Amino acid sequence: MTISAFQKIIEDIYFERDNKRGVDKTFTWFIEEVGELAKEIRRLGTLSENKTRLKEEFADVFAWLTTLASLLGIDLEEAAQIYSQGCPKCHRIPCEC
Repeated sequence: MTISAFQKIIEDIYFERDNKRGVDKTFTWFIEEVGELAKEIRRLGTLSENKTRLKEEFADVFAWLTTLASLLGIDLEEAAQIYSQGCPKCHRIPCEC
């Protein structure tokens, strides 16, 4: 799935509700999801034990980030192009900043 396809699916599922909630409250939900991801990373015993939970939390964070981008009129696939030629500052792969 492309980033644009994912963004479209998230908009179809959540945009109306998230738009009513507004950017500030949606941002708060995003931060909460980042916190849940942080907890799972800290609990990490072995990767195989937590891989399912980690995938779920990464997906949630990505979905909320996508919602925020949509609310603010940002195309995430276009935004990701900033990194297509390497580090946006030094333009190298790997980064040498």
